Amino acid sequence: MTRRMLELVGVAAAVLAVALLLQLAPVPVAGQAQDAPEPSEAAPAEPTAWGEPDLQGIWTADYEIPLQRPARFAGREFLTDEERAELDRERARIIGLDRRYDARGSEQDVGGAYAADIFLTHKHLGRRTSLIVDPPDERIPPLTAEAQARRAAFREYQLALLQPTEVCRNGLAGCTGGQYGPVSPRRDEPPPFYPASSFNRSDNPEDRGLGERCMQALLPNFGSVAGYFLQIVQSPETVSIFYDTGQGQGWQRVIPVTDRPHLPSHIRQWWGDSRGRWEGDTLVVETTNLIPVNGRALTVFGANETTLLVERFRRIDENTIDYEFTVSDPLEYTRPWTASIPMTSLDGLLYEYACHEGNYGLENILAGARATEQ
Repeated sequence: MTRRMLELVGVAAAVLAVALLLQLAPVPVAGQAQDAPEPSEAAPAEPTAWGEPDLQGIWTADYEIPLQRPARFAGREFLTDEERAELDRERARIIGLDRRYDARGSEQDVGGAYAADIFLTHKHLGRRTSLIVDPPDERIPPLTAEAQARRAAFREYQLALLQPTEVCRNGLAGCTGGQYGPVSPRRDEPPPFYPASSFNRSDNPEDRGLGERCMQALLPNFGSVAGYFLQIVQSPETVSIFYDTGQGQGWQRVIPVTDRPHLPSHIRQWWGDSRGRWEGDTLVVETTNLIPVNGRALTVFGANETTLLVERFRRIDENTIDYEFTVSDPLEYTRPWTASIPMTSLDGLLYEYACHEGNYGLENILAGARATEQ
């Protein structure tokens, strides 16, 4: 089993622990006051020289907020400051636990140490109980039967290839639903869908997933535990956004502000075809023509021929942008859903991103696989 797979298992375990903590947090007593967003005292932003709302600058999200509202906070939009402080203390305790294994110097031990040192940094918890603002329960709508079947087929394939690994022999979380055994005859099959994540094979670069190939840039892109910054630059007919997110997964996006139609539907692009327009003080960006990839494109979610992404950027004041996106995909979800993320301005510079796996890491992973086979 490769070290990278062990890193991902470690990260998944930590994320699961934080998610469970939010689910199990104590319910406030009846009548406890709900917190509310503080009104901004910043001055309004000046328009651009050509008269459009000015979105330019470097922006980030100051707080961590769950994408979906935890069940324990059903019906509540905000946490109190006391709840946030208590949850932050408990999150820090959980994140600080040494999740490596007893066998010091083992592959799991080394992989776990790398994951703990590199990935598990977190911001303070925000006031909102979720980023999703619609549906009313603030949770991702159920998947369609077709989407469930797609994901189940890919998971079955992953488990078949994990069968002879230490992950399954030791009953680790990455093998949930699978079992330990000999090498599966499915080892030589191509994956049922274009893979977004690694599976236990290194015959080709495509086997190693998007992250190890420095292709993990997401749309919509709203951050990760490893950091999130974006820089917006405008011209009269174009908005350019540079995303610096995750572990060196930076990427550049150029959005034409135009009334020209989208590309023909048979022309598909990795981040789709975006068109921007101004609706009052809001930049509305509509993206279609995404390449169908299992588990890719829209955050950790899939994209299909029918996926429509609508993003809205509105400058609230000199220091704040309200970013909102709506995902509509009748092949993936039973209804559309919307999330809202406030972003604040930063002073400074963004430097060139560098995804180190794209230099020698991937070459060494494949070379290591050849050596193991020999």
